[in-house]
Amino acid sequence: MRLKDKVGIVTGAAQGIGRAIAVRLAEEGAAVVIADILDSTGVQQAIEKKGGKALALRTDVSDEQSVVEMANETARLFGRIDILINNAAIFSTITRKPFYALTKKEWDDVIRVNLTGVFLCCKAVYPHMKRNGKGKIVNIASGTVFEGLPDRVHYISSKAGVIGLTRAVARDAGNDWICVNAVAPGHTITEDEEQKLAGKQDFVQSTLAARCLKRLERPEDLLGTIIFLCSEESDFMTGQTLVVDGGRVMH
Repeated sequence: MRLKDKVGIVTGAAQGIGRAIAVRLAEEGAAVVIADILDSTGVQQAIEKKGGKALALRTDVSDEQSVVEMANETARLFGRIDILINNAAIFSTITRKPFYALTKKEWDDVIRVNLTGVFLCCKAVYPHMKRNGKGKIVNIASGTVFEGLPDRVHYISSKAGVIGLTRAVARDAGNDWICVNAVAPGHTITEDEEQKLAGKQDFVQSTLAARCLKRLERPEDLLGTIIFLCSEESDFMTGQTLVVDGGRVMH
């Protein structure tokens, strides 16, 4: 119960990594807002079934008004905002092609959600955290930033931007005792990814071969690091990026 009586927002939490984060925050004692453009009432019900407090809010992180309403409704219902996990992102549906074949629309669509969305959410919760005298923001980046993989320049650029934004916001918010850090996962097997891996043993083996720890990464592998960054145990840590990928890249 390291987050007892805290209030946290998790964006993109209707499924995958975000869902796992939201459930764990609740297990650690936090009231959780599940903010997603998709229907997330199932996650709310799963948390409430275990005795936790949760609210599903339909939120488009790329729309400033939607994000402001998310922050205000959270504060209205639960009285405060202590934690923000910026997890919402476009990944599985991106068009993979070389940068010279990418259209401006394909670029803009990814940047608008993956980077601008993080900026808007940080900006929306800031007044509430400042009022509290402290806060924790955790931005989900990606280990691909440190590899420069081909055919995904829009995605990697957006996640590199998240790391830069993390450092800059940490500077701006430090006087208000708001800690801002990032977590960079490796290739994580969510519900969607599980189906895509069927019959792709060459890809699986190459992924395992590149890691020090020879197994696939699951959303649960990220939770210990994220809870640490949300808890008082990391109160003197800000502006940092922690790679959690089984030792594929070393940052």
